[in-house]
Amino acid sequence: MRGSDFAELKAFAAVVERASFARAADHLGLSPSGLSQTIRQLEARLGARLLNRTTRSVAPTATGAQLYARMAPLFRDMADAVAEASAAAGQMGGTLRINTLGMAATQVIAPRLGRFHQAHPDVVLDIVVDDGLSNIVAGRFDAGIRVGGLLEKDMIAVRLTPDVKMIAVASPDYLAQRGTPKAPADLHGHACINWRLQMDGRTYRWEFEKKGKRVEIAAEGPLVTNHSDMGVAAAVQGLGIAYAFDRERVDNHIDQGRLVPVLADWSVAKPGLFLYYSNRRHPSPALTAFIDCLLDRDLPEPKPGLQSPSVNAAVQRTPRR
Repeated sequence: MRGSDFAELKAFAAVVERASFARAADHLGLSPSGLSQTIRQLEARLGARLLNRTTRSVAPTATGAQLYARMAPLFRDMADAVAEASAAAGQMGGTLRINTLGMAATQVIAPRLGRFHQAHPDVVLDIVVDDGLSNIVAGRFDAGIRVGGLLEKDMIAVRLTPDVKMIAVASPDYLAQRGTPKAPADLHGHACINWRLQMDGRTYRWEFEKKGKRVEIAAEGPLVTNHSDMGVAAAVQGLGIAYAFDRERVDNHIDQGRLVPVLADWSVAKPGLFLYYSNRRHPSPALTAFIDCLLDRDLPEPKPGLQSPSVNAAVQRTPRR
């Protein structure tokens, strides 16, 4: 394969992955017009249209999708081989693409960015915050971070955090006016702040369990949101009862008396956060170093009195679903 052929295929893959000529051109260091010319040359050489273009979007044709599906694993293998060769020579570089939930980005990744960069300055972290549960293989991500119950099939999973309990909360003023629910069924008489699931657009059904009895509630209220900060802020301002998965967003409000736990004895435990990657490829040296950083394995020694997120950390293979 000639060098120009490889450059054309690499340009085509960049457009497909970013669904944008502008973003692909920026990634490749080309002008949009130069990238368009490269794609036209590739299509002329193959005698087939590979991309459907409109003023607002670009997507592969059936032929383009088939070509990309065959090429993508090869590009990943080449990137892994280059990364391994660099690591063997005592160098670690390249780009590490991570697809993550917003709460994982805030709680797990952000506090460790400085330490990772200091240890591996030549690794570029490309962090995409995505609560819509995109497919990491199709998106050519090196790894993703999800709640344990939402992992894609056939993945290697590394536990990052322990399981957590859901918690319903409301402001003291709201409870003083409307009363405190004693059982999940009482929520039907209350204003509830709902969570819309980004993966499919459904409104979350509140789950509760006590002494083996499990119930789901289709709660109703003045607000539906897909952003946990919005829901917590609404609860603090007295709009209603919120049901939170992200305990770090509500614990401070509880400590300060702005929120009060509700139905605590009915709380349901949910899986914690896991990093996962395809079992069809070996983790690159950069990904291995990133995992070690998230688990605080790269710390010289644990700080007295503090528990590392690596406690109970485990590597497991996710089953087919």
